[in-house]
Amino acid sequence: MGFATDCIHAGQRPDPTTGAVITPLYLTSTYVQEGIDKHKGFEYGRTQNPTRFALEANLAALEGGAGGICFASGLAATNAVMSFVKPGQRVVVSDNVYGGTHRLFTKLIAPYGVKFDFLDLQDAAAFEKSGGDFALLWLETPTNPMMKICDIRGLAAIAHRKGARLVVDNTFMSPYFQRPLSLGADLVVHSTTKFLNGHSDSIGGVAIGKSEDDVKWLKYVQNAQGAILSPLDSFLVMRGTKTLAVRMPRHEENARVVANFLRGEKKVQKVFWPGFEDHPGHAIHKGQASGFGALISFELGSLAAAARFAQRLSLCSLGESLGGVETLVCHPAKMTHAGYTQPERDALGITDGLVRISVGIEDATDIVKDLQTALAAV
Repeated sequence: MGFATDCIHAGQRPDPTTGAVITPLYLTSTYVQEGIDKHKGFEYGRTQNPTRFALEANLAALEGGAGGICFASGLAATNAVMSFVKPGQRVVVSDNVYGGTHRLFTKLIAPYGVKFDFLDLQDAAAFEKSGGDFALLWLETPTNPMMKICDIRGLAAIAHRKGARLVVDNTFMSPYFQRPLSLGADLVVHSTTKFLNGHSDSIGGVAIGKSEDDVKWLKYVQNAQGAILSPLDSFLVMRGTKTLAVRMPRHEENARVVANFLRGEKKVQKVFWPGFEDHPGHAIHKGQASGFGALISFELGSLAAAARFAQRLSLCSLGESLGGVETLVCHPAKMTHAGYTQPERDALGITDGLVRISVGIEDATDIVKDLQTALAAV
């Protein structure tokens, strides 16, 4: 089946009892059993839920995985994936990852004896020469918020030569534009809150595995830790994926218009978007993804300038998160990446003047007009 068809139908069938075309929302904590050790495959809501099962099958199909396991947030999915790592082992992480990921790794998991190294992974060959041994390689590509590009194929080969897993956080691209498992990754993680849901009304996460053994382990972790995605959130995300193949091209189309507009503005010092041919990772990204996405970062020079810009926004909203149908503007240094120290942010280029925009699917002319008005105040 084609991608758009899978968005709508994968994992879902008309309800066998009523014929309802949409998978029902099963709000139940438990299930009546026919006898001791005799049931219909459903025992307890933490362990099994038909709505969640349908979403997990849907997302696994979209990423081309053996199975998907949904969690209460993207960070819960990330935490579950880290259960593959044992104390004393080393994890290599692409630098300038999402601040919540950085916080989870450095503040909550590292104290248990896991070593984390945050490295610039834009040059896979250079990394292989100096990267050393590791048990797991964690990538964002493009990275958040500096839009660095990592070579998934090249880094997958390096990881596998080390006997390690490669995990890709594919939240920025969604499976519409990029499918890391087909490029050699072992696991893919998403914050389903973002493009998969697409409507800014649900918090969730998913981990999708290439191997059935990895999926079975993640299912065990999901049940043992209990950080499940609720039936309602599962229903909402499944509602969102039905239009993913329609929304993502519009997001990117608008992003191209916005990126080109920002690049032509004198008050904007630099624009970070992999769709520009002179972006240092453009060629690699073009070879592993079918599009460039809707996330753009740009430099205004100072916190005061960024604050004046944000204050004048009208159509676009200032807020954390991304991937909704509406355009959202974020100040990484004070919002998503506030958990980094100032020296860490400075080293990565996450300045007080950096602004990130998640371009929505409104009329592009309206988005640009609002940004133009806001820039006039800078």
